[in-house]
Amino acid sequence: MEKGMTKSRHVCYEEYSRKLEKRLEVEKQREREYKEAKMLVAGMDGQIAK
Repeated sequence: MEKGMTKSRHVCYEEYSRKLEKRLEVEKQREREYKEAKMLVAGMDGQIAK
């Protein structure tokens, strides 16, 4: 988990767990990426059905 957090978010887990600002920043980024992926999948589903 430590390696993944550092690679994808450029924040070590210790800093993530200690600093509220970093945690909020990371969670906002995750939410943004989730929504983008969801829209991408919805778009692909629409293209496949045609």
